[in-house]
Amino acid sequence: MDDMDHRIVTALRACGTDPRVADAARALSWAGEHGALWLVAGLAGAAVDGERRGAWLRGTALTAGAHLVSMGVKRVVRRPRPAHVEPLVRTTGRHSFPSSHATSAAAAAVAFGALGARPIPPLAAAMCLARVVAGVHYPSDVAAGAALGALTARLGTRWMRGDARG
Repeated sequence: MDDMDHRIVTALRACGTDPRVADAARALSWAGEHGALWLVAGLAGAAVDGERRGAWLRGTALTAGAHLVSMGVKRVVRRPRPAHVEPLVRTTGRHSFPSSHATSAAAAAVAFGALGARPIPPLAAAMCLARVVAGVHYPSDVAAGAALGALTARLGTRWMRGDARG
């Protein structure tokens, strides 16, 4: 698995030699730092969709919670970031597994997607890919983060929608 992870990072990081791809990867990485893009999206949803404000706010809380869980897992696992490629972005931490960007992105895709926010899932997928293109995560980091985020949001969907039984 590690050999495959290394080869995929090398191949996708090479895509980042195109300035347009590099700029997109940097922008997505910056926007997703600490789940910021997704938290803003959730708060914006709450602001414009008064009828479902509570659901948007609970979805935002699920997204933030998933991000915090990923940070905790990262501190336990302590997998180093890819060292064999030059990263396109600076990171706030040294550890790679799971990708917190992918965790919050997938949580937002599931939570806000359940509320009909159609642009969120493709944007979340782009963010996940951008972290490998940027050379700061292995594909397995992103896959694990996405699974963690999606599971967290999926488990909280009933609560998010205000179902008292959830």
